[in-house]
Amino acid sequence: QVQLVESGGGLVQAGGSLRLSCAASGRPFSSYAMGWFRQAPGKEREFVATINWSGDRTYYADSVKGRFTISRDNAKATVYLQMNSLKPEDTAVYSCAARLLWTTMSPHDYDSWGQGTQVTVSS
Repeated sequence: QVQLVESGGGLVQAGGSLRLSCAASGRPFSSYAMGWFRQAPGKEREFVATINWSGDRTYYADSVKGRFTISRDNAKATVYLQMNSLKPEDTAVYSCAARLLWTTMSPHDYDSWGQGTQVTVSS
């Protein structure tokens, strides 16, 4: 498994932006597809975005499409989530996850998880 550590969360006003980072260690990062998921209080974990091992394929939840961008830097073993035009409903704990090779939107298919970072969007 790969070890993941997220950073970049915080409090932001609606309409603002945040950039989350997820640093990986322990295994060759370029072997892994990466995903971002979020969980709000009282709700199930939901898919946000995923990116394949090379970075040329990305997929997004409809709720964030056009506002969020996932990217990766394999040389730095880091995946990013740029979040623009944030809304109060984006408030959640955001976690990154890794799985070998292929992307998927199901959290059950991911093998490694970070501890999560809190994002709070005020209205």
